[in-house]
Amino acid sequence: MKIGLVMSGGGIRGIAHLGVVKALYEEGITFSKISGTSAGAIVGAFLANGYQPDFILNTFKFTNLFKYIKPTIRGFGLLSLQNTNLLYQQFLPKTFEELKTPLVVAATDIGNARVAYFSSGELIKPIQASSCIPAVFKPIEIDGKVYVDGGLLDNFPVEVIMDDCDFIIGSCCNHLDRIDSVSGIKTIIERSVVISLNARTDSKKPLCNVIIEPKGLGGTSLFHVKRTDEIFRMGYAAAKHELANNSDLKALLQNIKQLQMEK
Repeated sequence: MKIGLVMSGGGIRGIAHLGVVKALYEEGITFSKISGTSAGAIVGAFLANGYQPDFILNTFKFTNLFKYIKPTIRGFGLLSLQNTNLLYQQFLPKTFEELKTPLVVAATDIGNARVAYFSSGELIKPIQASSCIPAVFKPIEIDGKVYVDGGLLDNFPVEVIMDDCDFIIGSCCNHLDRIDSVSGIKTIIERSVVISLNARTDSKKPLCNVIIEPKGLGGTSLFHVKRTDEIFRMGYAAAKHELANNSDLKALLQNIKQLQMEK
């Protein structure tokens, strides 16, 4: 059985994907194909190269990755993601073809106003493009075209792996709790962005067999690095809950066990 994994963007909230995958791995669920946008693309690349969720979490925590993606804008310029090359090259191959699991990442082609999906050729630049938040980071140029965050047009790239998978698990990290009042321009802007992302994601969720989504995580700021461990635990707990209560996941586990017995 070919199982696919789709992961949304969401800045630091994307750490929840690692908690989700850890819980799934513990039950013997592995993936034949992975797709992701922005944070989901970064996590997806590390998973597709065979790293375990705990290793990826510790890598993100104890390298300088967060320093490069933290939004400290100086003067009139935008931050550049180019220096992340030095980090990605330590852990990732040069091309998609060298990954252990096939990967698809989404980015937005600004010039042509369309979404682009990358699954072959150079690996690192598409990952940078997919996570290139507009107005924070300098856009990424690939083959003469300019790209920014894939979340603008496709924050949950499920269609691109549907034909290659028998069962698809979606991991989303932007759920918003209801609030009675909003104060402060920062809260209004951040909540508006998440509402927009969710509006584009909700219509795609029915395309997955299972959706795992920690409740209320969308209220966390994109760059709230101090919550890294908590976000990881939220993803893990959400996946554990679904594994215990979701009938489709229970049936999947039975199928996996049956296939293992038949080998």
